[in-house]
Amino acid sequence: MEKFKLMATAAAGIESIVGQELRDLGYETNVENGRVRFEGTIEDVIKANLWLRTADRIKIIVGEFDAYTFDELFEKVKALPWEKILPMDAEFPMNGRSHNSKLHSVPDVQSIAKKAVVSKLSDFYHRRTRLPETGNMYQLETMINKDHVIVTLDTTGDSLFKRGYRVAKGPAPLKENMAAALIMLTNWYPDMSFLDPMCGSGTLPIEAAMMARNIAPGFNRDFACEKWDWVDADLSQKIRDEADLKADYDKEVDIMAYDVDGNMIDVAKINAQEAGLLHDIQFKQLAVQDFKTDKINGVVVSNPPYGERLEDKRSVEKLYKDLGKVFKPLTSWSKYFLTSDLEFEKFYGQKVTKKRKLYNGYLRTDYFQYWGKKIR
Repeated sequence: MEKFKLMATAAAGIESIVGQELRDLGYETNVENGRVRFEGTIEDVIKANLWLRTADRIKIIVGEFDAYTFDELFEKVKALPWEKILPMDAEFPMNGRSHNSKLHSVPDVQSIAKKAVVSKLSDFYHRRTRLPETGNMYQLETMINKDHVIVTLDTTGDSLFKRGYRVAKGPAPLKENMAAALIMLTNWYPDMSFLDPMCGSGTLPIEAAMMARNIAPGFNRDFACEKWDWVDADLSQKIRDEADLKADYDKEVDIMAYDVDGNMIDVAKINAQEAGLLHDIQFKQLAVQDFKTDKINGVVVSNPPYGERLEDKRSVEKLYKDLGKVFKPLTSWSKYFLTSDLEFEKFYGQKVTKKRKLYNGYLRTDYFQYWGKKIR
């Protein structure tokens, strides 16, 4: 089986987590800004799509080279082995990006790279007329940074954050892969209590339950590569069957999801039901101020409101103060809060153990971490 050069793309700040996930799956990695490189066969491509919780996409690197003129770009793209991956009827749109490069016009980069692929395939398939492009989708991209070109083929389709369970949505939902990253940055293990006191549409507790059950995050969705002509459907099913056998539905878990808004609890329950995890999560309508527990050694993970609008700022500051009043006394619990408000510590009333810069979409945020002292 042919081995490909691959990349897993990721949001800024979580590349190292994607790298660790890939190493846990048995791959050697090279972590770069916005991506992690590794190698593997089409079987590995399907496995990575199925199991990576924090990545955005898995791409095959078709070719990599430097180019300073459009003629050079055309010839080097044309020289790549397109006949090995694109059937005659393939639909192959070409995206483009360019940064700090002589070839700075993105529309021209896309157009010339596309023409190069068409020229190669027309020669190979002896086509004198236009290629039909009526078959399966093979999404291509030509990325140029500082005159270095990487030409890729996307294997994923819809971004990996689209797990397939979020059928009901609330305002400003947290992406599933970002939620998984937030959990992976904590000291939580499935035998510990987990709480999201402002669960919204339920993404954090659902991702925690999927981790606790060892459910492959991509199990309930398809990937673009599974439809390709040269990918064996039996291979894909075999990998999915193996993933299903690894799931643990017997483990006892303690995952709590609370929200002051009863409508959001209903939304979260619908999503948990879609994920098959409704009975693994304790949903409850409850204000932060009313939370009490005798449990020890738990973990709180939350994405509270940010107060980006001026009229919301005072209510958000009060909420942060309430979070401090409720959770500071729980000294055996570790607490993790994602917010863009750099004054969070001031209102929470406690200096953080650690702070990590992350991007929630395009918004710069900080992950405020308060580590508890475990009671043995």
